[in-house]
Amino acid sequence: MQHNKDGGPLLSKLFGLFSLVIIVSATHLYAETFENFKKMQTESFSKYKDERDNAFSKYLKEKWSAYQAHQGKNLYKEQKPTKFPKINLVPIEKVGPVVDIKVPKEIPQKNPKVIIIKKQKDKKEKTTQHNVNINFFGSQYGFNIAKGFKKSNFFPRDINGVRNFFNGAAGSNYKELIAEIKQVKDKAKFNDWALYLLVNKISHTVHQNPDNANLMTWFIFNKLGYAVKVGLAHKHIVLMYYSKKDIYSTPSYSFKKKKFYVIANYAKNGVGRLYSYPQDYPHSNKPLDLSLKVLPKFEDAMKYKDLSFIEGEKKYSVGFNYNQNIIDFMATYPQADYETYFNAPLQKNTFDEIATKLKAYVDGKKMSDAINFVLHFVQKSFVYQVDEAQFGREKVMFAQETLYYDKSDCEDRAVLFSFLVRRLFHVGVVGVKYKDHMSTALYIPMNGDSVRTASRRFVIADPTYINANLGQNMPKYKSIRPESFIIVR
Repeated sequence: MQHNKDGGPLLSKLFGLFSLVIIVSATHLYAETFENFKKMQTESFSKYKDERDNAFSKYLKEKWSAYQAHQGKNLYKEQKPTKFPKINLVPIEKVGPVVDIKVPKEIPQKNPKVIIIKKQKDKKEKTTQHNVNINFFGSQYGFNIAKGFKKSNFFPRDINGVRNFFNGAAGSNYKELIAEIKQVKDKAKFNDWALYLLVNKISHTVHQNPDNANLMTWFIFNKLGYAVKVGLAHKHIVLMYYSKKDIYSTPSYSFKKKKFYVIANYAKNGVGRLYSYPQDYPHSNKPLDLSLKVLPKFEDAMKYKDLSFIEGEKKYSVGFNYNQNIIDFMATYPQADYETYFNAPLQKNTFDEIATKLKAYVDGKKMSDAINFVLHFVQKSFVYQVDEAQFGREKVMFAQETLYYDKSDCEDRAVLFSFLVRRLFHVGVVGVKYKDHMSTALYIPMNGDSVRTASRRFVIADPTYINANLGQNMPKYKSIRPESFIIVR
């Protein structure tokens, strides 16, 4: 090894010079990268495809302030009983017309496996040919994501980062994606909750970073016309959805007397104080509506279940087919208001098969006797178990779910019985809510325990009180006025 006069010191000088070169190069590389990032963000300003975006981008730079969370409401003031009384079976008074249930013939409908969407070219920006494909409850969908949309980034991790992501997305060819999502929603009959899940799945497929995915979801929902806000908490993005109706067990924030819910924290701890802005994106003020008036069209994953129960000394069986994809979709629901569950449909084939089986058992009976048989079917076909024991949280089931699960509690049976009695016998029904229990009552001319609402007398029909007939209320609730009634349309 060659040495100069100073030996070791030469190595130190050379190493120092080499380190300086690395530092200068790294600094230059960072500066270049940051300049490219700034350039991309600056260019996006001149490429806005929506006149609202320039003003909103400027607004995002200035109008943030702190907001404190509201804790989510609980559905019941007191815990539901873990056990209910049971009485001896006695005959019911046979009154009313003779029953003849009409079961409509099923018209088979084919659900599309793939929805093919024609791509529209935008001369101003070439769209990447990368197809984002997702499996959504058994159905396959493909979307084309613009290059600028994919490159949008939450950087730095503060208010400026939110604005930078917005600018990148607003300058991209996002309109194609919005059109594709709308087309899927319309063809597949998606309600707002299905749309929420779809957009979230697209966003998390495009962006592996959760904050970027949340910002993409926010941007898309605003462009779809929904009032959705972002907040910043601990340098992370929090999404908040406006809803006119309560979403239970879910933290929320108030903006101008409107509640925005952090749905991602349903049945979890809140996020505490966060920073956000009061104004909605211009002309985007639709609430997220959790009502389920029509079932979404998912690919069929049909399964069969048979329910059985004993009435007197005879065993009865009621079998039906159901789509597992619908069950999986319903399982994702946060805790909506009771009207959502009481007014949701059953799968047509499921109802027709159940109606056909029940028809064989009740046709020719008097109306009171036939309705009573269906009441006992709901009372005895399932094991009673409170939601906390089965799911670890409160969960109201749709009628379709109650049929699927072997165990259920009072409101689940009330929802199922309510649906069956309306569709089979065309009688009026209301949900009857006590502070720790849910029952139903029917608008029929019979003697027995009853409640009054809307100036009408409704006869109690409790799907949880085993062997109870129409007009028999549990002793505990005979003298208690219900807290509320659920309107069943």
